[in-house]
Order: sequence, then structure tokens, then C-alpha cells
Amino acid sequence: MKNSINSRKIGVTELEVTSLGFGAAPIGDLFQKLAEPEAESILNAAWNSGIRYFDTAPFYGHGKSELRVGQFLRQKDRDEFVLSTKVGRVLRAPKDPANFKSDFWIDAIFDFQFDYTYDGVMRSFEDSLQRLGLNRIDVLLIHDLDPWFHGPDVFNAYFGQLLSGGYQALQDLKNSGAIRAFGAGVNLPGTIPKFLDSMDLDLFIVAMPYTLLDQGALDSEFPRCADRSVGIVIGSPFASGILATGPIEGAVYGYKPASPEIMEKTCRIASVCKKHGVSLRSAAMQFPLAHPIVAAIIPGSIKPEYLPTNRDDFIREIPSGLWDELRKDGLIREDAPTP
Repeated sequence: MKNSINSRKIGVTELEVTSLGFGAAPIGDLFQKLAEPEAESILNAAWNSGIRYFDTAPFYGHGKSELRVGQFLRQKDRDEFVLSTKVGRVLRAPKDPANFKSDFWIDAIFDFQFDYTYDGVMRSFEDSLQRLGLNRIDVLLIHDLDPWFHGPDVFNAYFGQLLSGGYQALQDLKNSGAIRAFGAGVNLPGTIPKFLDSMDLDLFIVAMPYTLLDQGALDSEFPRCADRSVGIVIGSPFASGILATGPIEGAVYGYKPASPEIMEKTCRIASVCKKHGVSLRSAAMQFPLAHPIVAAIIPGSIKPEYLPTNRDDFIREIPSGLWDELRKDGLIREDAPTP
């Protein structure tokens, strides 16, 4: 077993992140409310597991995740960790506070408006600094700007906002030294080319396009990123659930119930893993990092005891025969790099 989490550079930037990071959406009370000590214990467990890359966003808990991440990281040496957050939403008081409810976040008290303009990006950045209580953010990501989230027409309108203003704001922040890198978060395949055709970015955080179940990004998106020296962070190595839980009843894939085809494929992958004495979680975490442009994976957690398990799964040695068998059985692509 390897005994540590290594660090990797993001693209051609000088920014190094631990290859296992922490996605802080769950500590924004995503579907489940956490008491403050619970949230702190989760972050402590991440830190004690060797994680030094933390990713949050204004949207996560409508500010709550940033507040909790900042409260925790303020106790650490600022040069010991890398922090990313996101732009594209500006938080504001709801019009009817007494009746305001968020779709996903328990007891969120702020509403938001999408804003990818120059002023909107700058406002979001300054607001994040204040919520975090830190004077530096390492990475800013353009958040949820894709057709899957907005629909084609609204996406095009917001993308126009970004091109006419928000992109310049990100460049200005980087050129001034306020941030060290910027990029975009992508939920599903197909959006990366739109960004690469229009602007220069340092990285993408991708949720679904590259996992043990999906390697479509190898066709054109990852090669284009490699040609442009754009780094990749994998936001959902468990394919939004099923690669962590296994093919159980109610398993989630791509943010919705897994189809019979995905359940069957996951069963076959899990069977190969079991044959080689490897957990499905371990294979799912290590697989994406074999691609040379992938710098990190950033799974989240709602319980502190999951973090040491994640770390152990992440650093456990996997026999090459497992990958050979998955490839031979057509369960991963022939051209997919493996550890």
C-alpha cells in the first residue's frame, strides 16, 4: 500500500493540489442537515487524512458551505492548502423570507441570481472572500454554465454575458494575483468544446464525463484539453453515487435513478473487483487519475468516518490484472489509461 496522497500540478499552472481533494457540497446541508460540530468533524477528518485541496461554492448551502470551510481553514497555515470556489451566482436576500425554501439545501436562508457579467463575477469573488474569512482564493470556477443545467437558449444568453464581461473579470483577477488559476465546472459531456473555442482556461472540474462507467471524454474533449494544456479535476468519481454504493436498489447515476443497463454494467465491474480483492470504491477513485491531464478527484462526505476509508481506498494497491480484465471484458475502453 502506498502511504501518502501525492500532489499534482493543474495543467501548466504552478498550482499543486493533493490528488485526493474534498468536495464541500455536502457540508452545505445537501439533503441532510448537519450541526456545526458535525461539519467541523468532517473537515477535520479530511485534513487528518492528508487532504489539502478543498472545493466549495456560493451555491452549496447558499453560502453555508463557504462559511464552514472558511471557519475551519482559517485555523490552518494559508500556504498549506489550496482552495477553490465558484462564480456565476450572486447571493441575495429572498423576496419573501418567511416562505423561502431551497430545492436541495436544508434551511438555506439566501436566494441567488445567476450573473456571469464582469460586475457579477467581481461581486461573487468579493462576497466569497468575506464568507470564507480569507484574503486569498486560489482557484475560481465558472459554475453550472452548461445547456444541461439552463437549457440551450438561457445557456447561450449567459454564455454571452461571460464572453462580454465575466471572462475579462477572471483574467483581471488572475493577472492581479488575486487568484492563481480559473476554469469552469462541467456537469455532463458536450460543454468543454464550447469553452475551449471561446477562451483560455486553466482547468475544468468535470462531474460525469469521465468515470469507471463513462469514458466518452476520451473521444475529443480530453484530447483537446491535452492539446491546450488544460488540467482536469474529477468532481464525481462515483458517478454521483452508484460507484460508491454499488448496484443497490435506488442507486443513483448521473443525478437520477440508475437504468437497468447501468446497474448491470456496475454489477459486472463490481464482480471483477471482488475477484481481485479490490473494492468498487477503490477502483472508481483510482481509475480517473491514470489519465495524465487529471490532477485530482474531489469526492464529498457526510460522515467523518468515511474520510479515512476514502483515503485507504485511494492509496490501496490495485493489481494490474483487474484493469486488464475490465478491458478484456469491454467494461472500460481499450484506450483508457489505467494505473
